[in-house]
Parts: sequence; C-alpha cells; structure tokens
Amino acid sequence: MKLMECVPNFSEGRDMAVIDAIAASIKEVNGVSLLDVDPGADTNRTVFTMAGEPDAVVEAAFQAIKTASELIDMSKHSGAHPRMGATDVCPFIPISNMTMEECVEYAKKLGKRVGEELEIPVYLYEHAASKPEWQNLANVRQGEYEALPEKAKDPDWKPDFGPHAFNAKSGATAISAREFLIAYNINLNTRDKAKAHDIALSIRERGRLKRDENGKIVRDADGNRMRVEGLFKECKAVGWYIDEYNRAQISINLTNYKITPPHLVLDKVRELANDMGVQVTGSELVGLLPKAAILESGKYYLEKMNESIGIPEKMIMETAIQSMGLAELGDFDLDKKVIEYAIAKKDKLANLQITEFCDLLSTDAPAPGGGSVAALCVAMSGSLSAMVSNLTIDKKGYEDVQKEAREYAAAAQCIKEDSIRCIDVDTDAFYALMDAMRLPRKTDEEKAYRAQQMELSTQAAIIAPLETLKISLRALELAEKVAKIGNLNALSDAGVAALTALAAAKAANFNIMINMADVTDKEFEKNTLAEAKELIAKCEEIAARVEKDVESRL
Repeated sequence: MKLMECVPNFSEGRDMAVIDAIAASIKEVNGVSLLDVDPGADTNRTVFTMAGEPDAVVEAAFQAIKTASELIDMSKHSGAHPRMGATDVCPFIPISNMTMEECVEYAKKLGKRVGEELEIPVYLYEHAASKPEWQNLANVRQGEYEALPEKAKDPDWKPDFGPHAFNAKSGATAISAREFLIAYNINLNTRDKAKAHDIALSIRERGRLKRDENGKIVRDADGNRMRVEGLFKECKAVGWYIDEYNRAQISINLTNYKITPPHLVLDKVRELANDMGVQVTGSELVGLLPKAAILESGKYYLEKMNESIGIPEKMIMETAIQSMGLAELGDFDLDKKVIEYAIAKKDKLANLQITEFCDLLSTDAPAPGGGSVAALCVAMSGSLSAMVSNLTIDKKGYEDVQKEAREYAAAAQCIKEDSIRCIDVDTDAFYALMDAMRLPRKTDEEKAYRAQQMELSTQAAIIAPLETLKISLRALELAEKVAKIGNLNALSDAGVAALTALAAAKAANFNIMINMADVTDKEFEKNTLAEAKELIAKCEEIAARVEKDVESRL
C-alpha cells in the first residue's frame, strides 16, 4: 500500500475550538489517520500530522485548509512564528511505496484545487518548487503575511495556483513535497553543554568556524570568515542542556535519513565523545518515524555483529532500540512510534491467533475465504524458507554458502511480510465488492454508478489474488534456491515451502477465475487470465523440480 504523510501548519495555536474543527475535518475523511496535533500558544500555530493513502490524504488536507480559511482571520493574527497564511505550509512526505515525484504531483493537485476553489494564492516550494529560488521556504515566505499586498502587485510573485491578489483573510499558502525529517537527540553522561555543542559542530553539515592555533577565526582574502565542513550531509545539530533529564544532549535534525541515517551519526558521536572522555548513554527519536528508518538501523547493527537480517521485522527493530539506547528516557513502543504500525487497523485478520482465524474461517461468514487462505499459505512458505536459511547460517559444513543463506533469509522475510498483508487485502476487496452490490439502483444515474463501482470492485477482487499468485512464484523460486544450499537437516522443510507455495498459487488462481465471471471489461479479462496462466505454469514447473529433487535426497 502506498503511504503518504502530510504535516500542515495552521496559524492558530490558542483557540481550541478552531483547532478541534480542523481536526474534525481531517477525521471525517476515510483512509486517513490523524497522528498528532501540536498547538503552540506563543507561536499561535498548530502542527497537524496525518498519514494514509495518497488520494485520501490530499482530500483531508483540502478539507483542513478549507476549514482554516473559514475560521482563521489572518488580518487579526499575531504570533512568534513566521507565517503568511491561515494554512501557512502543507508539505507531503513519502513514507512507503511512494516516490518524491509522486508527492510532487499530489502537491500540485492540492495546490490547483486550493487556488481554484478557495481562491487562495498557492506557492510551491522544496521539491515541488517551480522556481529554483522558491525551493527554500524562507524565500517564499519572506516578508510574511504583511508583505502579501505588495507581492500581489509584483509579477515576479505570481503564485503557482490561485489569484495573483491579496486575500486579506486567508493570506497565502505554501505547499510542497519533501523528505521525512527525523528529530534525533543523543544523550551524554555530562551536564556540560559546551561538550555537547562541540560535538554538534563537528557532525552538522554546516560545520564550524575555522580557527588558527590561537583560537582566532580565520578569514579568506576578502575578509569572509572561513568554515570547516561538518561530517554529515542533511544534518543540523546543536548542543544543549536539558533540565528534565539533568544532562547535556546533542539535538539533531536529519533532513534526509536516506542520506544520513541516525545510526551512522550515533556511531560517530560515540567516537567523538569517547575522545573527550564522555560517554553516550542513549538516544531519543522524537515523534513518529517511517518503518524503513528504524529497520535500516536494526539491520546495520545486526550486520555489524555478523548476524542474520532474515528475521521478523520487529526483531530487527528491537535490535535498533537496544543498540541505540532508544528506551533510556522512556518506553519505546513500536506500535506508537512507527507510522505504519500507528495507522494500521487493529482488527486485522493477520493479527488473529491461529485458532481464532480457523474458527472464523469455519463459520458461515463469506469472508475470510480461499483468497486469504492462499495468502496465509504463501506466508508460511516464506517463513519456512527463512527458517531453513537461518539454520544454514554459521553452521559447520556450509561455509561456502553463507552469503547466499543470508540473502535468502532476508528475501524470505520480505515474501512473508508481503503475503501477510495480502491476507487482509483479499478480504477487504471482497467486502468492498459486497458494498458495491448494495448500492441503490432505482434511477438511471444510480444504476450507472452502481455498475461502475461493481466493475471496479470486481477487478480489485481479482487483482488481490493475482498479487498473491505473483508472490507465490517468488516463494517457489526462493524455495528451490534454499533447497539446493540449505541445511540438509531441514531439507524436508524446504520441500514443504515449495509445496505450500504451489497450493497458494493454485488457490489464488481459483479466486481469480471465480471473480472473472462478473467482469465486463474484456480486455482486462483477457490480459489477466493470460498472465495468471503463465504464472501458474511457472509455479508448477518449479514445484515439480523441487519435489523431485527433495524426494531424491531424503
């Protein structure tokens, strides 16, 4: 599933009635989770954090901006934070299965609608900027709200969307696409702020002023102060003392964790602190963060220990928590700190115990059914391949296949996670089809709309098992590799992984075929059946090879 975050900032931090109304407008949109509301009285500004499916997030953002435009009067606004509109900024951030380019398109889509329907001038910034000088938000917001009347007369300040005119009540809004920002603090066993700040100067991208052996600032030929570049790109840092914790901290903003991840910064800080005789006691990730960020940290430390990364993702993340000391100052609950977990449905089929799932399966409820069972089967196939791979790692007699075993264990975990997700996707698609069938059909318009939704829902109910079928092929390909190099004591398990994946593939294909009877799009039917036929043929071919190979060696 594609997942996008949005962090709009509204110019109201004191009137809770207004803040609650904006929050309510977001909560009314299906497919979006409101993760945080952070009002500030001094700044007179509230930061909202929401995440969900991209189209739903765009809709929620629009409704929030609309509500703010109705309830906030910028002509009466004052606050410590720079601002230029009732909705000051509204950035989109890719979280999972999203590209920055996609976020840019969503930013433009929202900007166009805000400009046209609400008649608010919209400026695009950062990755969505239409001009190089507008990439920097500070340039877009220069002069703030008070400068907007003059900008309305200047052709260079024609907005990307909306009227080139002064909107006295709502001001202007800046919309963007940007990378996820991680707020990360590193704790030291000292109360000396100067030591913390000295380390901060070394690691931050901006670095520090260059000084000679006497401590005097070095200047270039033109008299400009020279700087020593810091160690990490996309890194801002400062040292400070926190009364609450009775210690100094290095406060860090990582503006692109894909370039500079927190674990690399932490390891370097440990090294620099040790040179001073100071110890790092732990660290703190502030707010929510994408699953990918903490997963990468966990994998980094597992690989440093020469341990397998082909283990369940929560075990990988627990390694990160322990290695980085993330629970030093308080509980680090993955279900609350990781965005994907925080917004996940709590009543998912995949979260049921085995007996609960089987009991539900055995009732007269039409779902879950064969599609979810197919997804569960391929999840078990992936799990078995991971087990065999992990039983091969660091085992005597298998020294020559260690690289492959580690790769296969990690790949198997991906197959497991992808197929577990499909357990609920299949059932959700079925219930969406049932909802479409219940739509009214009295008028011609209602009949046409129902027919359209029936077709879309039926295709979705076919695409779900088709995805399971594709994953089944991946599982079979992997099971064959694992059977060839894996621990012989677990050879039967590799064989079961292949047979289970074949059962999943055939079960998924049955679900494709039964739903295809209701499809009216013949081109979709032709292409999908052809693809499924090809996938099944490959699955059967691989399964036959694995079965023959395993039987010959048992």
